[in-house]
Amino acid sequence: MTYLSKDGEEGFPGNLLVSVTFTLKNNNDLVIDYKATTDKATPLVLTNHTYFNLSGGKDKKALNTELTVFADQFLEYGDGSMPTGNISNVKGTPFDFTSSKTIGKEIEKVQQYTNGYDVTFVLRSQTGKLALAAKAFEPLSGRELEVYTTEPGIVFYSGNWLSEKVKGRNGIPYTKNGAFCLETQHYPNSINTPAFPNTVLRPKETFKSQTIYRFLVRK
Repeated sequence: MTYLSKDGEEGFPGNLLVSVTFTLKNNNDLVIDYKATTDKATPLVLTNHTYFNLSGGKDKKALNTELTVFADQFLEYGDGSMPTGNISNVKGTPFDFTSSKTIGKEIEKVQQYTNGYDVTFVLRSQTGKLALAAKAFEPLSGRELEVYTTEPGIVFYSGNWLSEKVKGRNGIPYTKNGAFCLETQHYPNSINTPAFPNTVLRPKETFKSQTIYRFLVRK
């Protein structure tokens, strides 16, 4: 899939040509390859916002899904989930998924801020090479999801604003916390935070990124 964002669109400089290639492999890997070029310096953060419920329809909520995130730090956020620029340790907080735990175990502790999880994790791998970022396991179905990425961060969103007013496949309504997202990307608000990894793409440069969603069944 390709898209040309013309110079000035939504206030951004440069003619930005973006391509995203989706490859479904025989081993149940969904590979997403991103590529972009521009003719003017422009900030660029690309991600995928797919919602996952691994229960196969057995549970309308995703709160019992067991999640592991390979990150020891997260981005502190202020109003509207916008990162402040500070980086905090996950240890001793509800954001600690260094060991597998259910999404719902401590979600009430963060609901007062964002109605649930909506947080950017600082991944342990900061090399730009493909590395394991997160794992999710659903006991009801035995399905497991592994997420690999070249990106430095991953946003975990627990479907806080999904509404029953919206109906999905087969007319089944969505529900709050009915699915979750694991969005691999550079850090939000990086353009205003010099200490964060660079998000400015310049002419004659080519942005490349890869994320893999790997699906398995635990026996």
